Amino acid sequence: MQTLDPGQPDALAAELAERFAALHGRSPWGVFAAPGRVNLIGEHVDYNGGLCLPMALPHATYAAVGRRDDDRFMLASCQQDDTFDGTLDAFGPGRASGWAAYAGGVLWSLREAGWDLPGLDLVVDSRVPLGAGLSSSAAIECAVAVAVAATVGAELDDDLRAGLVKACMRAESDVAGAPTGGMDQTIALFAQPESALLLDCRDWSTRQVPWDPTSAGLSLLVVDTRASHSLSDGGYRSRRQDCEKAAAVLGVELLRDVKNQEAALAALDDETVRRRVRHVLTEIDRVREAVEQLAAGDYEGLGRSFTASHVSLRDDYEVSCAELDAVVDTALAHGALGARMTGGGFGGSAIALVPDDRVGAVEQQVLAAYADRGWTEPAFLTAPPSAGARRIR
Repeated sequence: MQTLDPGQPDALAAELAERFAALHGRSPWGVFAAPGRVNLIGEHVDYNGGLCLPMALPHATYAAVGRRDDDRFMLASCQQDDTFDGTLDAFGPGRASGWAAYAGGVLWSLREAGWDLPGLDLVVDSRVPLGAGLSSSAAIECAVAVAVAATVGAELDDDLRAGLVKACMRAESDVAGAPTGGMDQTIALFAQPESALLLDCRDWSTRQVPWDPTSAGLSLLVVDTRASHSLSDGGYRSRRQDCEKAAAVLGVELLRDVKNQEAALAALDDETVRRRVRHVLTEIDRVREAVEQLAAGDYEGLGRSFTASHVSLRDDYEVSCAELDAVVDTALAHGALGARMTGGGFGGSAIALVPDDRVGAVEQQVLAAYADRGWTEPAFLTAPPSAGARRIR
């Protein structure tokens, strides 16, 4: 069984500083980190102006940065053989691909926002599983963003974090070609330990929501299904277009603005679009309920909300897959209070709220379910709510 270890931040930062020095012949100016995330609930509502409740993982991407004497930017990764060396124009839309589109796209986006950037060397190292729906892309973007901001002397306060969210969103949409809604970048930059973040995606206001499952004898188990996940393909885009089409028919700017759910659903002639909208509207309601359940310590109710969210994503939004459904069904059958896919779907990860004494049993039963189907073995991690983007050394 593979358990994904986040590693120790100080040790990982020291190793990355050594890697930077070996590559560039000098020590980095600093090493920074930004986390991956799981979304507790509130899926595919961010681009509809809705509410979501993400939290940061202990698994993070690290970025070592140093200034150069010229106007060039060199990007290197501990996970990839390719390095990239060029001016900012080399990282613009249509010019960068792969992981460099996310890292270099942030540099390009900051320049477009008016930042005067010196030449920089950047080396990144990620402990966020790739393709697992845990927002490895936003972790890269935000680690690079805070590293660059600190290098040019910007103070990392909430106003700057909000500006970096926008720059990272533009990098992902304009350069990487994945039109995400901003939740991932916001949690990566604003997360706090022992909290989830209630994010209102209409006005981008945030509120920390206390969330410490260990105090109730529970664990949030994350299962990387190993079913490859990508937001740059057509599935994500088509569902976003369905929502935009529905908003136009209903005469609202965002689906969040719908006042009468029953009337809105009746007004939609296209059955597929109607199901998409039903998911969005009911999911926003589930987020509100989840916040109330957390405040009341009603973890059984929270588990039911998790499961209802998965059913809606599976049946109405149609972004689940066989592996995600198998993990959810198996976890529920062996003691989980609730379970759901998390992230954009089409693969990626599922989460389960599990009593501590049942975690091992759930893991073993998920492994058995995979073995019965002949699938590649999944990976597991437990997810205490962790800190957002920050300087490590």
